Formats: sequence, structure tokens, C-alpha cells
Amino acid sequence: MEEALLEGCEQLGLALSDQQLSTLWHYLRMLEKWNRVYNLTAVRELSDMLTHHALDSLAVSRFLTGDSLLDVGTGPGLPGIPLAIANPHRSFCLLDSNGKKTRFLTQFLSEVSVPNASVAQRRAEHLVDNGGFDMILSRAFASLADMLACTDHLLAPQGQWLAMKGTYPTAEIAALPDGLAEPTIHRVMVPGLAAERHIVILRRQRITH
Repeated sequence: MEEALLEGCEQLGLALSDQQLSTLWHYLRMLEKWNRVYNLTAVRELSDMLTHHALDSLAVSRFLTGDSLLDVGTGPGLPGIPLAIANPHRSFCLLDSNGKKTRFLTQFLSEVSVPNASVAQRRAEHLVDNGGFDMILSRAFASLADMLACTDHLLAPQGQWLAMKGTYPTAEIAALPDGLAEPTIHRVMVPGLAAERHIVILRRQRITH
């Protein structure tokens, strides 16, 4: 499976170092171990975690922008941990209100060196960041409209939202509020995963005078 991880990263155009691959593999093994007791994810098998979690998260790496990123509703660190490992030049805040999931993340980060990742346990509505994040990520967190509603105060003025979706989210796009630029939507292919994946990128509409 370590070879499958390497091959998957190569197919995604990611040239990770041996240390990055080792850290990512440690994360997957630890997630699989903790999941037996704490039920952190519905995906049980390590081989499935590799495709459904690690490679699925890494598939959005090429769409990231900015220096400071917020992974809202990160759960056990998805997509934030794989992306932080693959993008050491960007900082990631991993946000979730679930204590057992943030405890897992805190323990993982105490065992390995991922200095560009931090954990926050609270609801998005209660998080304060005066500067705002350059990009806010979500994966299976909420509808697009709900995601925007609870994180609008956290996005930097020129920032972007990036939402990971399965099938093309026609109804969610139709329900978006006013004041947004036209969504940018990409279909992505995840190595070893047959299911549909789409990336939706949103930004505020720029007012021109």
C-alpha cells in the first residue's frame, strides 16, 4: 500500500519527499488504529483510507491559493492534514467542534512534525481571526450556502472558498446567495476511486466603480 500511495501521488502530479510520504503514511496508520475505538470515520479499511481520504484530499492540492488556509469541519483532519503535509509553505488551521476528533489531531501532531498545521476545537461561528484566511476549505461539511453563512466572517477580503463535492452540486449552486462571483467548478479524478468528485471555488463579487 505504500507503493500505491507513492503511485497515487505521482498520478496527481505531486512530488512528495520520502519524509512527507512517511508522515502521510503514519497519519493513515494512526487514523486506522484510533478509528477502531473512537469511530472517527465510516471508512474502516486502511486501503480504503488511502484512496477515499489521503488521495481524495491531495487531489485538490493544485487548486490551493494563498498562505493561510482554514479547513472547516475537518473531522479527523481531512483534507487538512494531507494537504498540510504536501504544502509545507502554507499554514493550515484545522477546525472542528468534535472533541474526540480534535484530540486525535492534537495527538498526531504531537508525534510527528507538521509545523504548518494547528488545531482549533470550536464551531466555525465562534472562531475569530482578525486578518481572515486566504482560503477556506470544506469536505463533506455542509451545503455551499451553509458553509458560506458560517464562515463569511473568516474569509479575507480577496479570499476564496473551496468545497469538495461528489456529484455535480446543481441544487446547491442554485441556492447560493447573492454577492458572489460566478462559481468555478472542476471535475477531478482521484487515483483508485471510481466515484465522481467536483471542486467548487467561490469568491465574493468584486465591486467596480
